[in-house]
Amino acid sequence: MRTAEFFIGGLGVFVPESVSVETAVERGWCTAEEAAVHGMAGAAVAGEVPAPEMALSAARDAVAAAGGRVGDVGMLLYCDVWHQGPDGWLPQYFLQRHLVGGETLAVELHQGCNGVFAAMELAAAYDRAERPDVLVVAADNFGTPRFDRWRAAPTVFGDAASAVLLTRRPGIAQVLSVGSAAVPELEEGGRYGEPMFPPGATTGAHVDWVTRDEEYTRLVENSSELRIAWIMVQKVMMQLVGRVLAEAGVRAEQLAYAALTNLAPDAIEHRWMELLRMPMSKSTWDFGRTVGHLGASDPLVSLHHLIVTGKARPGDHVLMGGIGSGVTISCAVVKILDVEGAENGGDTDRA
Repeated sequence: MRTAEFFIGGLGVFVPESVSVETAVERGWCTAEEAAVHGMAGAAVAGEVPAPEMALSAARDAVAAAGGRVGDVGMLLYCDVWHQGPDGWLPQYFLQRHLVGGETLAVELHQGCNGVFAAMELAAAYDRAERPDVLVVAADNFGTPRFDRWRAAPTVFGDAASAVLLTRRPGIAQVLSVGSAAVPELEEGGRYGEPMFPPGATTGAHVDWVTRDEEYTRLVENSSELRIAWIMVQKVMMQLVGRVLAEAGVRAEQLAYAALTNLAPDAIEHRWMELLRMPMSKSTWDFGRTVGHLGASDPLVSLHHLIVTGKARPGDHVLMGGIGSGVTISCAVVKILDVEGAENGGDTDRA
């Protein structure tokens, strides 16, 4: 989707202090062998700070960075991966109460790791003259009894919140294009070996994505149909990246950086950087490995990091990308305009 006159007015992040992998190994939370698989250096840990409170902090910073015009926010899109609070309670209304007010349409997008891209696509199509801005928020705290951030998945999960205020007025950056695609034939991989009912969250079962992935990988190896579908992931990614770059009017060699989901170096290098023909030094992996996979917040936190550390400068083009359940692939191209507008966008880079 080519986006006309679509800008990032403000960015806000909340990234708590990181706990190192060495500390996790010393305390028996994971083994050195397990840590070596994903190459993470640490994970941001929020303790008992609820995800919606982190989200509110990041959202306030994003609105303030955009000039504080909260009355212009007509839609709030709240993206998450993990549980947010009591059953039957919805987190977007917490931000509606404490920040944007009752006239704003508030919606939760339980869209997984690619949630902010889905939100950006919805925001690009949003048209409400009297309240034209859209506030996109993502937040997750994985430190719950059912989830072991160090061992539950083939990566380490960190806690964080991020927010971006999308506007029709020039701001920190311009969103030139955004898009998503899926290979739904691989949908089962996100639930393989577990029943859909009753949901695991209601039974107290612990999350074990490692075993699920290993068993599904064996299924793929023994199924020509699924092997073809898995090969299609790379093809779909190539097509999507090519289309989004073309819509932005940008060539791959013009990209200064890529802000991607924090998974593992092989996933980033083999799936994204080789495709873009960019060295790993132009990715955000060196930063991402210090905070872990931040659920839906990875791309926004990484973009904020590029700006506030002075790596991304005005005129630079950055590709934001992610792969999530579905299997979905998403990316966006942004052009940096005003780095000073992001200086006060929240608390990050404390790892």
